[in-house]
Amino acid sequence: MKYTENAFERAESILTERQQKAESEHNSRLQEIADKAPEIYRLYSESLRLNYALIGSIGKGGSQNVSQQITDIRDKNLELRKTMRRMLEACGYPEDYLQYHYVCERCRDTGYCEGVRCGCMKKLLADFTAEEVNSYCSIKLGDFSEFRADYYSTKPLPNGEVPREKMIKMYEYLRGYAEHFDENSQSLFFFGRTGLGKTFLSSCIAKELISQGHNVVYGSILKLMRQIEDERFNRSDGDTTSILLNTDLLILDDLGSEFQTQFTDSVLYELINERINNHRPTIISTNLTTKELNKKYNDRIVSRIVGCFIPCSFVGNDVRLEKLKNGELR
Repeated sequence: MKYTENAFERAESILTERQQKAESEHNSRLQEIADKAPEIYRLYSESLRLNYALIGSIGKGGSQNVSQQITDIRDKNLELRKTMRRMLEACGYPEDYLQYHYVCERCRDTGYCEGVRCGCMKKLLADFTAEEVNSYCSIKLGDFSEFRADYYSTKPLPNGEVPREKMIKMYEYLRGYAEHFDENSQSLFFFGRTGLGKTFLSSCIAKELISQGHNVVYGSILKLMRQIEDERFNRSDGDTTSILLNTDLLILDDLGSEFQTQFTDSVLYELINERINNHRPTIISTNLTTKELNKKYNDRIVSRIVGCFIPCSFVGNDVRLEKLKNGELR
């Protein structure tokens, strides 16, 4: 995946802050032990001295005498550390109290392990790059607590469904989907007339997953397609396609609003098909009816959506109009 320069700068800044915090906290704990338990501090200092002696002995080569010397230093240091841990516990401290505590113990918050980018660095880069894509798409994140069932009618539809009852069930299902989201979660297809809460509830899912630490990209398909087109034809930098293919959850809002061309259809199919093949969940919403969907898109796209996404039907009256009637929107 191609990450932006700004993402690298932000990731490196975060990692530097983590290292500085780990060092500062370590020094504070060390000073505390020096003041309150000087004998433990003496053992700690002796352990450091033995570490330096060990490094010096290793650098001398592999003669038999040097090898024995290395073994002796290691054994003495191990025994000394055992004693130090026992004394720490006896004084009411955790046995690892004088160790450095990093956010990522694997790379010690450097971002790299043996010259290779660590998973923590990749996660920061992916998150910050996704944030940039999301800011371009400018969809406001909602919160499940803001859902209002009273905007939906209690009058049965011709098929017998009661909008309020159905949308309460939809809300509960989607909230559970967000709370229990993982790599095995299903892809969802939101459909229904405009103003029924498709964008709002999908943004609630995005907010919940982001709070859990998942990487989420969400936006209107119109703006995402414009961004991809600009990058493909060298009108701007970036790799939005790669970001959309690799994010934990991709939310494509308002399918059908994009200016449809052979290029946009090709990109849409690539996103849907690749994410299905790689078992990465996607949420797509549209105001189109089934008939309009079949008429607008080719069979490859429609069959992948119909065959691989869980259908979620939104019903009721336009929530925005209900808010206007109540004077909640101006």
